[in-house]
Amino acid sequence: MRRWLGVLALVCVTTVLLTGCGPARGADGDLTDDWPGLGAPQPFTPATDTCLPRITSIVQASTYETVDCARSHLAEAIHVGAFTGLAASARTRPGPGSAALRAARGECDQRAREVLGGDWHTARLSLSLALPSAPAWAGGARWFRCDLSETDSIDNTRPVNRSGSLRGALIGDAPLTHRCFDPKLIGDNLNYMAPVLCTEPHRAEFVGVYTEGDMSWAEFTRSAEQAHRRCMALIAAYADVPNNADLPYRAGSIYYPPSQREWEEGDRGVRCFLWSDDRKLTRSMRGVGPEGLPAI
Repeated sequence: MRRWLGVLALVCVTTVLLTGCGPARGADGDLTDDWPGLGAPQPFTPATDTCLPRITSIVQASTYETVDCARSHLAEAIHVGAFTGLAASARTRPGPGSAALRAARGECDQRAREVLGGDWHTARLSLSLALPSAPAWAGGARWFRCDLSETDSIDNTRPVNRSGSLRGALIGDAPLTHRCFDPKLIGDNLNYMAPVLCTEPHRAEFVGVYTEGDMSWAEFTRSAEQAHRRCMALIAAYADVPNNADLPYRAGSIYYPPSQREWEEGDRGVRCFLWSDDRKLTRSMRGVGPEGLPAI
């Protein structure tokens, strides 16, 4: 689709004189006051800053496993937070669309940016949430975990195996960052975006991300024109051209929203791409100005 486009035993020794048991010298006769009480059992909580051989939205202690980040893995746990307030007192886990889950997603998003050195939406990365199982929640677990994964492409967001931590992955000349693409169409519909060097012939370039407002998924899917306008504004700023009536004659847009599940968790980051349907580009359009991106 084109998207605009977790007995103490006391031995009492009696003597032959049957004098009975008496407290040992220096003892007070109280068997319990010098022993610390046992703490309340704590529910299982997964570790952070470690890597994972598989991805799951529900984490169970019985199947929990981590690996060294230098080895092949599918995800990296970058943060473990806690539900508080009304969400923590609820009998069931927060569900899709809940304020608690959106707040958790926001905390994960902020932590991901700190770890990566940039916005994960701008690269071949995905951010996912993992929660306790229903029995664990009933037992008192109130944590959520934030997992980062490398993905195959802008179209195929299935995580791929990688080695090495993602810490600092978006600092400097980051190879995971979205750049230029040669879109493949079936008729007027976008099939997939083939990544290419910006010096190679191409018709699309990543220009940035905008954050959509608080609306339902259904409302968003009905607002293609609004998404198009928001992306066109990013294109104008990226290419340094006026955002006026001539802009549609300079370029079009392609946009990639979060998935419905991500949206309902609170992700509102929409990725925007400059789209040139009438001519091939052989350089980046960043800052080219009106002469570099003429209205034709």
